Amino acid sequence: MTTDVRVLQKADWTEWYDNLIRAFGGVPESSDERELYNALTEYDRSLGVWAGDHCVATASAFSFRVTVPGGASVPAAGITMVSVAATHRRRGVLTALMRRQLDDIRAGGEPLAVLTASEPAIYGRFGYGIATLQLNAEIDTSRVRLSVPPGTDDIQLRYAAPADVLDACEAVYARLVPGRPGMLARQPGWERLQVLDPEDEGGGASPLQCVVAERAGAVVGYARYRVKPNWGPSGHNGSVILNDLEGLDPAARAALWRFLFGIDLTSTLVTRGRPVDDGVQHLVSDIRRCNLRMRDSLHVRLVDVGAALEARTYQAPVDVVFEVEDAFCPWNEGRWRLAGDAKGASCARTDDAADLVLSVRELGAAYLGGVCLASLAAAGRVREVRKGALAEASVAFSSAVAPWLPHGF
Repeated sequence: MTTDVRVLQKADWTEWYDNLIRAFGGVPESSDERELYNALTEYDRSLGVWAGDHCVATASAFSFRVTVPGGASVPAAGITMVSVAATHRRRGVLTALMRRQLDDIRAGGEPLAVLTASEPAIYGRFGYGIATLQLNAEIDTSRVRLSVPPGTDDIQLRYAAPADVLDACEAVYARLVPGRPGMLARQPGWERLQVLDPEDEGGGASPLQCVVAERAGAVVGYARYRVKPNWGPSGHNGSVILNDLEGLDPAARAALWRFLFGIDLTSTLVTRGRPVDDGVQHLVSDIRRCNLRMRDSLHVRLVDVGAALEARTYQAPVDVVFEVEDAFCPWNEGRWRLAGDAKGASCARTDDAADLVLSVRELGAAYLGGVCLASLAAAGRVREVRKGALAEASVAFSSAVAPWLPHGF
């Protein structure tokens, strides 16, 4: 049976989305979650593969803006809802979807595509590189203590219903977005995702709770979390499960961490998806009892090499010629001269000899400043032609703060 790729129509969303859910195990979502993703779906950016009357594959994109080194907010296609039915694997369906998406993104003028991967081994062949990591922890709060900075005691905390203070929390988040590469400027509607609280997803934990941090009556931070009670033979051993924590300054953040560490009847604080340079690592008394682990987070693909490299700034002056390999998007292949510094950059095609040779995947990995080009070279993924070019580019591409994706999509 032949298949064809179609732009999603509203009348087909239910079957399209059901196919996606089945591909991810078939566990039904709550009606609230399903309704939210229906509202967030950009139909003109959503694709379905149909075999006769049946949808057998899905892919979509969100219109995001992502912070890059230097603070600019750059248009990026957030690739999402990618699935292929088990009955139609190994027939080139995913490749056809990736081909159509990247062609459409290029035509729309977005220099970047980004995604989070259910299976990170999939997307490298389409030019995506792992650009950010996330830090996960399970902290033994019965034995780990915090040393907080001056000013922490000046912060007042109060409980609030998550929906009631959503606007104030979003204002805090928006102020932080320009300061860290990888953060997403949330578009209208996306704030609802932050307080989505399906009853069937708690796993025995409480509904979502929120505490806001205030200084002189102004909200300067917040934490959203759940508490999962538990009792053993020797007494309580409940867990605090952190959803997100943001603060405008060290004192606000420390006050929130101190609160989470001290919640009654709990002895574990579980965090997921924190930045790898999270300052809490330097507040704790025993880092070993925090059980830190890292995993991949945001994957980045340069759709337009010249425009993407011009959109960011560079930590140190750089003048280097890249020879870029990109079989999947051949319009990027060839030599590009990047010249830039902390004020701006230019990147244009050149016939000059290459200084560094690499694929677009490595450029995507290094783009946000969290992956070192020298590290990629040590793995054989970047080849230095001009002596000294690797060190120059590695320093220039670095970021003063680790890039971070604050939430999935």
